[in-house]
Amino acid sequence: MRVRLIPALEDNYMYLIIDEQTQECAAVDPVEPEKVLNAVKEEGVTLKSVLTTHHHWDHAGGNEKLIGLAGKLMVYGGDKRIGALTNQVTEGDQFKIGSLNVRCLFTPCHTSGHICYYVTGPSGTNPAVFTGDTLFVGGCGKFFEGTAKEMYTALVEKLAALPQETKVYCGHEYTVSNLKFAVSVEPNSEAVKSKMAWAQGQRSKQQATIPSTIAEELLYNPFMRVREKTVQEHAGKSDPVEVMGILRTEKNNFRAV
Repeated sequence: MRVRLIPALEDNYMYLIIDEQTQECAAVDPVEPEKVLNAVKEEGVTLKSVLTTHHHWDHAGGNEKLIGLAGKLMVYGGDKRIGALTNQVTEGDQFKIGSLNVRCLFTPCHTSGHICYYVTGPSGTNPAVFTGDTLFVGGCGKFFEGTAKEMYTALVEKLAALPQETKVYCGHEYTVSNLKFAVSVEPNSEAVKSKMAWAQGQRSKQQATIPSTIAEELLYNPFMRVREKTVQEHAGKSDPVEVMGILRTEKNNFRAV
């Protein structure tokens, strides 16, 4: 498997998931179809499907135009509000991109139909997860259509349970602002400070901070660390779901210096 990252709009990321065995590929959240098709041409691969994480326009808004430009494609997603949807999926559904295996993780909260896509090679190797606006590097999405309990289930019970080496490909370049908040939650964390310095260096060179890994997120992402004592002490609560809600409210109002 090879993943090509394609920046879009102001801070979005689209992706090509390429099966190197068959040269088939899928596009993730192709909001700018022309950029996607240029990348497909450069890679010399065949676009067969679209993986849509959720219905928001900056993720799903390019689906119809892409179909118009590229012809018939399989369009996967978990929400009837997604344009050009052909295959509605939910928890545990599986399909293939060439020889690659895809498993759907239903992660409602940011939107009620949000899906994360867990992708592995033919023998289960090289795991990657495409998390849309559920999990970001160092953060998580706003709870537009869900609850702290749903985000806890998504982050701590589902995503954190994936193999630790799983690469995380998220929907936006929010890493520096997320880590500024993480520093406010755990000011003594060397993992947070180290990642922050690296991320700021990347952005100063106009380089992406994606991907991270599940193991890394468990070290510095406060929303993945709601069961840790330091995060609970910051929130003043010991129930991890309550901590999740408190952190999200704080982040919503957080203004980094």
